[in-house]
This record gives sequence, structure tokens and C-alpha cells, in this order.
Amino acid sequence: MAETIKETINEEEEVSNLNSNDNVADATNSNEEMANEDELGKAIAETAEWKDKYLRLFAEFDNFKKRSFKEKMEVIQTGGKDVIMSMLDVVDDMGRAEKQMDTATDIEAVKEGMMLVFNKLKTTLQQKGLKSFDSIGQEFDVEKHEAVTEIPAPTTDMEGKVIDELNKGYYLNDKLIRHAKVVVGKAPNA
Repeated sequence: MAETIKETINEEEEVSNLNSNDNVADATNSNEEMANEDELGKAIAETAEWKDKYLRLFAEFDNFKKRSFKEKMEVIQTGGKDVIMSMLDVVDDMGRAEKQMDTATDIEAVKEGMMLVFNKLKTTLQQKGLKSFDSIGQEFDVEKHEAVTEIPAPTTDMEGKVIDELNKGYYLNDKLIRHAKVVVGKAPNA
């Protein structure tokens, strides 16, 4: 009987130990679940914050593209306004010269008037950054010249050089905008 009591006490102690271990495990599991729920809540909140930032940034970029396109279109439509405004004075002078040519009897005065208008046109264009360059006697350069034809060079030192210029070449603010159309000298038997 003493053994039975001892066995009963041992069983009760084991059950008590198991119950206390279960309580500790339940408490530990409960704390881990709460920690996981907190981390999950933080992760969800952070994800929502990043999504909001992304959507705002995307919308801002889309607005930037639309604004840039609109500004570019305005520049294209009014880009030549400054040049055109400066050319109107020359157009007015040409109109006055045309009226004078109808009634003028002195050809020298007409020539002088036309030269004044032409010089005003050249000056106005130069003020806007247009510069011509001379090609005659220069070495043929494909970066600046467009060869229309080749003719036998009058002298050997003119071979490969520009002999005649049909159209002048132009730079606008140091950028080539039109190649010079030229005639190039070649060796007589080439």
C-alpha cells in the first residue's frame, strides 16, 4: 500500500509538472503569437506606406512628363518668334525698297538701297548667331562641304581643294546647320 501511495504521489507530481509545463508553454506560445502579430502589423503598415509613396511618386512623374511635353510644344510653336520679330524690320525695308523701285529712275540709287537692305539682313542674322564660312581654296572636308561635282584642277596645288562654291555653308551658334555645296578640283587624269 505504501508503494501505491508513492506511485499515486509520483503520478500526481508528474501530472502537476506536466500541467505547469503546459502553462509555461502556453504562455510562451501566446507571447510568440503576440510578437508575430505585432511584426505582421508593422510589416503591413510599412507595406501600405511604401505603396502610398510609390503611387504618389508615379503620379508626380506622370505630371512631370505631361508638363514637359506641354512646355516642349510651346517652345516648338514659338521658338522662332524672336528671329521672326527681328526679321520684320528687314521685311519692312524690303517693302519700302520695292515701292521705290517702281518709281526710281536712278539705278545706282536702287542698287545702293538694295545693298543697305541686304546688309541689314546679314547683320540681323549674325546677331542671332548665324555665321557663314568661306570654302574656296580650302581643303575639301566632308564635315563641312557637300561636293556637287569634280573638275580638273587648274594647278596641282588645287587638287582636293574647293575650286568654286555654289551655296555657302552656315553655322548657327557654332553648330553646322548647312553644308557648303562646292566644286572640288581633281587630278587631270583621275
